[in-house]
Amino acid sequence: MTRQHLLDVRWQSPPLPFEMALDALDALPQADELVLLIHREPGPLYAYLVQNGFAYRTEAVDDGTFRILIRHETS
Repeated sequence: MTRQHLLDVRWQSPPLPFEMALDALDALPQADELVLLIHREPGPLYAYLVQNGFAYRTEAVDDGTFRILIRHETS
């Protein structure tokens, strides 16, 4: 069963959101999903995800938040 892990980094100053996301991804179990809340689209994180075997989906929320669902890429 997939569990979701929430990480809210809204309004944190760079590079803290990126660093916190990497720490959370390092600890993310293979079958689980990270839900990242951030106040802007994280371009550098997207590049990292693609290069390191993660899939993601970004949703824009009405309040200006970006909700990014991240999981390990399946083979």
